Amino acid sequence: MTRPPTTATATRAEYCVIACAEAWRGDGEILASPMGTVPSIAARLARLTFSPDLLLTDGEALLIGDVPAVGAASAVTEGWLPYRKHLTMVMGGKRHVMMGASQIDRFGNQNISCIGDWSRPRRQLLGVRGAPVNTLNNPVSYWVPRHSTRVFVEKVDMISGVGYDSAAAAGPSATRFHDLRRVVSDLGVLDFGAPGHAMRPVSLHPGVTLDQMREATGFSLPVPDAGVPYTREPTAEELRLIRDVVDPRGLRDREVRRP
Repeated sequence: MTRPPTTATATRAEYCVIACAEAWRGDGEILASPMGTVPSIAARLARLTFSPDLLLTDGEALLIGDVPAVGAASAVTEGWLPYRKHLTMVMGGKRHVMMGASQIDRFGNQNISCIGDWSRPRRQLLGVRGAPVNTLNNPVSYWVPRHSTRVFVEKVDMISGVGYDSAAAAGPSATRFHDLRRVVSDLGVLDFGAPGHAMRPVSLHPGVTLDQMREATGFSLPVPDAGVPYTREPTAEELRLIRDVVDPRGLRDREVRRP
């Protein structure tokens, strides 16, 4: 008889899934907008476990009522959500997006537009897209699959997503609904609970040291006197859902390298 999975066998990618899923805990009936493989697995896991009211989409124009594996088609349609309605939902704050970041600084300013000076960039990226509206109108978290000083920088080359210092400088119209929740990387979880809404570590994935996270971050990280705990362990049921239901093809391991 096959034994149920145990936390002792959890991979780094599975800890990342758990950490991303926790971003949607307690959100209630709100649209989850995960960007990336691990966040997509995480949103589905949250819906199947501690956030059953979470709304999911097929990634195109439908609200779905079931929880298919990542990459599989939905069999249950709950509603029609074309782009124009999606934008209305964003403006109304009924959405929690987990975006990526080519660069992110200590106050949560995010860059997905270009590397180098804007007038003559060394690299052209996605472009600003919807990042400003996302960060000013609904809760935002970030997923970074490769934690490094190239991503976690002292100052971003261009602001796409609005950080806490930039929102404060812009005034009440920018701060009214501004809400950056957490940053999950392949090394751990950070939030903006340090003085001035600066980034700080709140958990390390098992096998990661605080020195490793500090060395991979391009700015100083304040650490509580009590230290930094490990990311919580997945339950056996959560591991079963990740491996057998949500991501049976193991796509998570393509996004998060094994240590």
